[in-house]
Amino acid sequence: FQGCPLSCKWCHNPESQAIPSLPKENKEPKFLSSIMKEIEKDRIFYEESGGGVTFSGGEPLCHPQLLVNLLDLCHEQQIDTCIDTSGYADPDILLQAARKTDLILYDIKLINGPLHKKFTGKSVSTVLENLKRLSKHSTPVWLRFPFIPTITDTDQNVKEIIEFVLKYTSYRDLYILPFHKAGEGKYEHLKMNNDMKDIQVHQTEHINQAKQQFESRGFNVTVGG
Repeated sequence: FQGCPLSCKWCHNPESQAIPSLPKENKEPKFLSSIMKEIEKDRIFYEESGGGVTFSGGEPLCHPQLLVNLLDLCHEQQIDTCIDTSGYADPDILLQAARKTDLILYDIKLINGPLHKKFTGKSVSTVLENLKRLSKHSTPVWLRFPFIPTITDTDQNVKEIIEFVLKYTSYRDLYILPFHKAGEGKYEHLKMNNDMKDIQVHQTEHINQAKQQFESRGFNVTVGG
């Protein structure tokens, strides 16, 4: 999905940030059918892997009606679904989508409000409150932690994430997503300022230290994904 309300300094898909107006036909059966035909082309891979369709972006919750329609159609065709979200969304929209999907991948980046605003452009309160709301529902949630040098990788931030998640949710599956430079060429092509161009990727040891911090508090941690 094209469009995201956040503007994370480390975003590796900067071309997806602008939120477009969808064509009027996005609710029409013909438009939805054309998308489903593309989805169904990979049915054999879903069946062999035990996986399904992941709706990501950008932020898929920026286009709630289209997303909900596609979730319904996928389930009619017995295709499992997953939503990859920043958590920055209207809570009613998030919960509506959560009731219709099989899995949610939920980013948790920073707990500190001013830092979250500085590095993503938006308040963290919506993200954290939405995570609390989700925890009252049965849809499985896997947390995703972008591990960004000098920004999210601090010992203080890791501790704050651990304490928040333990206090307010039952979620214990967490993916550490190490910083990478795969999107650098996009910034150059789009003539956008890249605030991370001089930042170096982590050493494996630093990532493993964070992994051990989470694991020592009962989290099931995967690096990458």
